[in-house]
Amino acid sequence: MLSVLGARHALAQGTPSPLLLPELYQRLDTISPRLIAASAGTRAATARIGPVSHLPDPQVQLGLMNRNLPGFGLNDPLGMNQIQVMQMVPWPGKLGAAGRTARAQADASSAQAGDLRLELRNQLAGAFYDLYAVDQAVIVAASSQSLLRNVATTTQSMYAVGEGRQADVLQAQVEVDRMSEEILRMRSMREGLAARLNAMLDQPPDSPVGTPKLPDFPQDLPTLDSLIAGALETRPMLTAGKDQVRAADEARQLAGKEIWPDLQLGAIYGWRPMPEGGTDHMISLMLGFSIPIWAGSRQNQMKMEADAMRVAAQSDLAAQVADTRGRLGMAYAELRQARELQQLYRATLLPQVRASVAASEAAYRVGDVNLMTLLDSEMTLYRYEQELHRLEASEGKAWAEMEMLVGRPMLAATATLQSEGEPR
Repeated sequence: MLSVLGARHALAQGTPSPLLLPELYQRLDTISPRLIAASAGTRAATARIGPVSHLPDPQVQLGLMNRNLPGFGLNDPLGMNQIQVMQMVPWPGKLGAAGRTARAQADASSAQAGDLRLELRNQLAGAFYDLYAVDQAVIVAASSQSLLRNVATTTQSMYAVGEGRQADVLQAQVEVDRMSEEILRMRSMREGLAARLNAMLDQPPDSPVGTPKLPDFPQDLPTLDSLIAGALETRPMLTAGKDQVRAADEARQLAGKEIWPDLQLGAIYGWRPMPEGGTDHMISLMLGFSIPIWAGSRQNQMKMEADAMRVAAQSDLAAQVADTRGRLGMAYAELRQARELQQLYRATLLPQVRASVAASEAAYRVGDVNLMTLLDSEMTLYRYEQELHRLEASEGKAWAEMEMLVGRPMLAATATLQSEGEPR
């Protein structure tokens, strides 16, 4: 049972259902209208290969020649009945070039459908990680609010025994209420993110959505060069671009053959009854061909069009390659930054800030620091904990972006790439 679908039952039972990214991917592949449309487009492109690769249908005509009026009898000696069969035969190489063009276009359509699937997965992962960051932010805010309530209780106790100030009591309560506002704002943001995720999965916007659970990120980070090399080989968008160039090459060859005439082959079988009895049988053979008298405005223009389309396809492919390299570089930098900052936060900053909060609380009780110093230390802890979860979401989104650009899953297959051995 998919997490999104199972959330209703889980919530009804009072148990939160974790939201798992692989299960969301599975549902996306099954239900996405855009993927269904792309698949249908690929089937349509494949179905065009056969018609353009075969000879046109032959034509059959039945003729009743030279009949007398009135009466519609055979005119002697010219009247006859006949059957005519005509077959248009394109110049050698035209059908093959047309078939190869259609095949390349069908391959490009299939690759584009694969790239769309990866793009939609990337968008879904973005919504998943944004939802994770908001859910964790709510948890951190609730924890910070609990700490602020403790501070408010402390200020009230100290004020009651004459050791504190009324201003401190009021300020502590303001901070508690401000955190309530922050929690309400984040919960509203979660509703919007849940509606966005439901829309991607073709679900009603108010469908319950569980709490995202982070996947296991790879411990080792592949090198940027290995990612770029893999993307140039396996990214479906680049494969589609190469197929478009191949289709343009084949279309250019086909356009170059359009100047050569198509042949018309025909045979006519005729018969008529003889006055003295029996039947007179006749056969005629025909050969015709087209004459390209409008080559300047037709065939030559078709060739110019094919040349321009080939240049356009090559330029599009070059732009896609450059864009892939650039986006990989950006995602790689974001991933490294997220991992390094997480390590810094966990190993250094958060332990120090937590120690500072504990020291400030103790110092405030004995009057060594004022309330604002204590509140500032707690708000610093709040911001760092929020930022840590944002960095976790940023790392996930960077992995999803690189999966889209490389064109294959990476969370379970990173070991196949050359590794820097960088610890997470």
